[in-house]
Amino acid sequence: MLLAGTLIGASQLDAREETPATGPAASLLSGVPQQGAALGSPAAPVTLVEYADIQCPYCGEWARNVFPQLVRNYVRTGRLRIVYRGLAFIGPDSYTALRTAVAAGQQDKLWDVVHLLFERQGAENMGWADEELLRDVVRDAGIPRLPVPSSVDATIRSTARRAAAAGVNATPSFEIGLTGRRLQRLELTSLASEEFTSEIEALLGK
Repeated sequence: MLLAGTLIGASQLDAREETPATGPAASLLSGVPQQGAALGSPAAPVTLVEYADIQCPYCGEWARNVFPQLVRNYVRTGRLRIVYRGLAFIGPDSYTALRTAVAAGQQDKLWDVVHLLFERQGAENMGWADEELLRDVVRDAGIPRLPVPSSVDATIRSTARRAAAAGVNATPSFEIGLTGRRLQRLELTSLASEEFTSEIEALLGK
């Protein structure tokens, strides 16, 4: 599933100004714990895993319309944690953006970067995830300096293998279940928020 091509070597993104995080990601995620690719309390009873490509328009739709509701109603209340599994198969922008997001995860800022990228998502394979946009995203995520080591490529490959083993062949795809137990694929008929909240509520009632 991972886009074939030459790997980008180690690099570093420096924010133009060392300013606190601003914008939609800051207000939505402020104070919410992050650890690597996980958002929310490790003690949350329910875990939702998202497989997504940052260029995927349906992933962007979910990120802009459903994700904020889940954060406000379930993640902030300690009842849900969300784990991001980033894939890059649509094109070069997918890979470039994902490398930045994975690197941000090493500073526990992955979700800030991912959410900002989805807020600024451009048309597929049109070069929208360029260096200028990525620097702006890093700045607005409140990251003064973001090393992007070549080790992030191994993480991306590992996630692609995990997705393939789970039978994920489209994005967005989701797994859900009680934290610490085996997760199940979430079969959806739409990306409406009710599809997610009904499943979360059912698990919380167990």
